[in-house]
Amino acid sequence: MPDDQHRVTVDDDIEIPSPSAGEVWAVGAVILNRDGRAFAQKRSPHRRLFPDCWDIVGGHVEPGELLLDTLAREVEEETGWRLRHVRRLLDITTWTGDDGEGKRHEADYLVEVDGDLDHPVLEWSKHTAYGWFGIDDLPRLKENRAPGEYLIHDLIAKALRDRPDTV
Repeated sequence: MPDDQHRVTVDDDIEIPSPSAGEVWAVGAVILNRDGRAFAQKRSPHRRLFPDCWDIVGGHVEPGELLLDTLAREVEEETGWRLRHVRRLLDITTWTGDDGEGKRHEADYLVEVDGDLDHPVLEWSKHTAYGWFGIDDLPRLKENRAPGEYLIHDLIAKALRDRPDTV
């Protein structure tokens, strides 16, 4: 979560929704390295939602938590990096997980982080692998997903295709 020593900046035109009462929200972060490749991690086969699938950094918004605070918390918890800058809103989607818990809303962003990108500190109980994905690697992001369930693939493809000149 951002503190006085570490401020997160957000480009002026970025939409950050405020959840309404009763809505379940999640956030996601697409992180690009200096070579323009996107970070993804593979979920453990024991995870309730999307087991053994590639995923971006992110998670559920806790009650009373702001989306930006969730984004910063999840980046740090899942990688050890610190959220520095939110560059672009990639998409806002509504989806129903394969866990029977109902409808969720999700806001996914292209972000910049501080930290050693060559050495993420993963939550190994939740993830089994990580990788950096370029355009040629995108088909791997569809592993263990049914046709039409390509949210992660599509988000990373959009971030790579439309990436800013500087990251």
